[in-house]
Amino acid sequence: MSGHSKFANIKHKKEKNDAAKGKIFTIIGREIAVAVKEGGPDPANNFKLAQVIAKAKANNMPNDTIDRGIKKAAGEGGNVNYKYVTYEGYGPNGIAIIVDALTDNTNRTAANVRSAFTKGQGSIGTQGCVSFMFDKKGLIIVDKEECDMDADDLMMTALDAGAEDFAEEEDSYEIYTDPDQWSAVDAALKEAGIEPISSEVTMIPQNWVELTDETAIKNLQRTLDLLEEDDDVQAVYHNWDE
Repeated sequence: MSGHSKFANIKHKKEKNDAAKGKIFTIIGREIAVAVKEGGPDPANNFKLAQVIAKAKANNMPNDTIDRGIKKAAGEGGNVNYKYVTYEGYGPNGIAIIVDALTDNTNRTAANVRSAFTKGQGSIGTQGCVSFMFDKKGLIIVDKEECDMDADDLMMTALDAGAEDFAEEEDSYEIYTDPDQWSAVDAALKEAGIEPISSEVTMIPQNWVELTDETAIKNLQRTLDLLEEDDDVQAVYHNWDE
């Protein structure tokens, strides 16, 4: 699983302004609403809600904000009309892109996503056209400078908690899990005093693609920027080796 570190890219994202954090909280708030509508407000009896709460805590969402989101969703009941949709397509030079969205207007979202691909000289494909190139995994990234634990001890702590793989990169440790085991491993690490720089369930490319053409890089970055600015977009995955 090793061979490509996401550390530098994640460090860059963490350094973005508060607007980025605001969008993350909005994204998680919608996920809380959908999870409560589908399975009720008790995370002990709603595995999906428990996972969203773990994601919220991994992104430093305050407990009060999480509780308010659950109570609001439980109170508004049928007013929650968000729907999960996924789009797949290609950027310049065949870069594979997956877009997860949560929307109350699929026509609006589809048009915005299609526009983002088109403006970056890419194209939307059919369902499944690129997802086979990715593996869904829990990924926990620990900054070496922020970690007091020895690498071997960290690896054993992660594996004992249910992790599948452990990789040591130049600046970070990367821990991979089955998606269903991610929250348990994340909790075990935090209980051991480890605070990850990033912890999420994500799509890991099986192979990474380099771009050397400046125009292609500029076009792909335009598509990614437009997608990440869209309030309906939950996550964007790609196999561009930045």
